[in-house]
Amino acid sequence: MSVVTRFAPSPTGYLHIGGARTALFNWLFARRMGGKYLLRIEDTDRARSTDAAIAAILDGLDWLDLEHDGEITYQFARAPRHREVVEEMIQRGTAFRCYATPEEVEVLRNAAHAEGRAIRSPYRDGKAPPSPDAPFVVRLRAPDEGEVLNADLIQGDVRIKARDIDDLVLLRADGNPTYMLSVVVDDHDMGVTHVIRGDDHLTNAARQIPIFQAMGWTPPLFAHLPLIHGEDGKKLSKRHGAQAVHEWRDMGYLPEAMNAYLMRLGWSPGHDDILTKEEAVAQFEIGQIGKAPSRLDFKKLDSVNAHFMTLADDARLAYLLVDTIETRDGAPLSSSARDALARAVPVLKKRAKTLPDLADQSAFLLANRPLTLDEKAKSLMKDDFKERLRRLHTKLAAEPVWDNAALGSALKAFATDEGVGLGQIGPGLRAALTGGSPSPDLGQTLELLGREEALARIADQV
Repeated sequence: MSVVTRFAPSPTGYLHIGGARTALFNWLFARRMGGKYLLRIEDTDRARSTDAAIAAILDGLDWLDLEHDGEITYQFARAPRHREVVEEMIQRGTAFRCYATPEEVEVLRNAAHAEGRAIRSPYRDGKAPPSPDAPFVVRLRAPDEGEVLNADLIQGDVRIKARDIDDLVLLRADGNPTYMLSVVVDDHDMGVTHVIRGDDHLTNAARQIPIFQAMGWTPPLFAHLPLIHGEDGKKLSKRHGAQAVHEWRDMGYLPEAMNAYLMRLGWSPGHDDILTKEEAVAQFEIGQIGKAPSRLDFKKLDSVNAHFMTLADDARLAYLLVDTIETRDGAPLSSSARDALARAVPVLKKRAKTLPDLADQSAFLLANRPLTLDEKAKSLMKDDFKERLRRLHTKLAAEPVWDNAALGSALKAFATDEGVGLGQIGPGLRAALTGGSPSPDLGQTLELLGREEALARIADQV
């Protein structure tokens, strides 16, 4: 069997991280099996579907580099095909026109509920319409006996008695297809073999399988993913903070880190290696996905992102860093500032967890002279230390080589000459160079600032 998966978001809002993980698992399985991963926009809810939401979803998938195969399918545009299938089902006798009014349906529903069964329309058995022009919906002739089996690849066998499945509405009175019908027709026509989605859709499978069977179609195999919960174990909501993919991007996480983290929310390949999605393809197995909900762990996400920050291409990271700073400050950086950041990235990226963290780590490079010292830095600038700093300025100005190794050696030699340990020099020197901002070791800090800027900052304090 040639595997075909699909991701089918409804464009009523942003791309949720749960949806992103669903898309990722569909992508992984399709690539693992040498099949296709398709994208379908389920835009049949015309009141809530928006172009902005579609753009946000596509932007999120693009950021995560989850490229789909073939053209995007837009569900609403396929409504004529959905209606065509309904007519065929009526001809087959597996669907029927129901003329019950909303009030009559409510009575039927209450009666069915009281008897512990699903709703059954009297029109399924050939009851005549009240009038030739009476409005109607089209319903599925739900199975009466036996059970519907969903041999779910994650949840195991899920069985629902036929008597618990409604005569589902397939076509509304206004002629518009329902979600249940549209999904089934689209999955069949797109050749979908595996439906991988959140387990909030688990009960939908038992309603969709009879629609496939009513058309004589083979249902796809289903795999319902456990939901993602917050750190407190409760379903994700606004109280947990960021939920949309673009929010995580804006918080400074890299897409490869988000993919690596999301795939481990539910899937366990049996080791703790941090994998890119490309590396995970060869190992991905649906059977390794657990049934229990996964919990977000922000410390783990930070750790995974720090791993990929270290591995990231320096030029790419410098570009992202400049964008982060310019977005935060609302002003463009000078070319000299950009160059300074580019030089610093190979050193500073090993210390940062996120892009904003990297921006904080590099802030000392962009500070304007004379520096504004924080209170702790000010407290180090006693008169006797300033005299020592003056002597250090003379020593450093005479250094022929301005790099980390040479400068580190020079600082040690100066401390020896002064008869003190580096601990009595380092904090004050750092205060003079950064004003109290974080920075790497002093040799690297001096090198990254450059001879002229570093000596000028020391001179400002003495």
